[in-house]
Amino acid sequence: MYFTTTISIALVLFLVGLECLILLSTHELMRQIKENVVLSIVLKADNTTEELERTERLLKNAPYCLDYHFISREEALQEHILNLGEDPTRFLGYNPLTDAFELRLQASYAHSDSIADIEKRLTNLPFVDKVIYQKDVVKVLDNNLSEISMILSAVALALLVIALVLISNTIQLQVYSKRFLINTMRLVGATPWVIKWPFIRRNIRMGFEAGLLAIVLLVATYYYCHSRLGIILFQLIWQNIVFVVATVVITGILITFFASLVATNRYIRMKISKMYEI
Repeated sequence: MYFTTTISIALVLFLVGLECLILLSTHELMRQIKENVVLSIVLKADNTTEELERTERLLKNAPYCLDYHFISREEALQEHILNLGEDPTRFLGYNPLTDAFELRLQASYAHSDSIADIEKRLTNLPFVDKVIYQKDVVKVLDNNLSEISMILSAVALALLVIALVLISNTIQLQVYSKRFLINTMRLVGATPWVIKWPFIRRNIRMGFEAGLLAIVLLVATYYYCHSRLGIILFQLIWQNIVFVVATVVITGILITFFASLVATNRYIRMKISKMYEI
């Protein structure tokens, strides 16, 4: 019974760990997507070198700035010629393009409201002509990522509740098989805590071992999918690995502890005649 119960709890914890990894990997993917949002800060044509340096210092110290890249008007002209195949200086007689900065935002600032506020701040600067970014793409990105986060959070919560119920029922069935032993200990004068502690200690150890087994199953699943199928289920980031290991093991210990406590309390208070009926 100890072996089969441990295996059952480990399988449930394996699903919990897998869902945690999927959530963390999805969060990391969303962060990378948001950090690829680019704002083009187009400067005015008559800017001086001092104003360019001032703009660069401003972006460097801005809390919303992840990275920035300066594009001179000459580089912009060469890129224009490369992309469109025509040189505007031939028929205009001068380079109509101006200097610009390409700004990548921190993920926490890459949503519609924050970008609109950043755009307003930058366009109010005397040496900035305009700020260009894909507003429709940012809006769609906000909506889609919010929906994905809500769905995954709901699934994770449902899975956690299912894990709680399954592990709790498993522990209660184990304690149920020992209900007459609990009654005998009560009749010989054992205190409630003396009766409960052996069950709690045994099941906590079982929850810990099940958590470790679930971690082994997660590692085996990752390497099988990566080496045999060529599928990367999630990114190996050490913070995420530590979080998942801690979550799986602690979840196994806590659920088995409280399930043991509830189950033993139930049979400690139950009359012997009632034990025969259930």
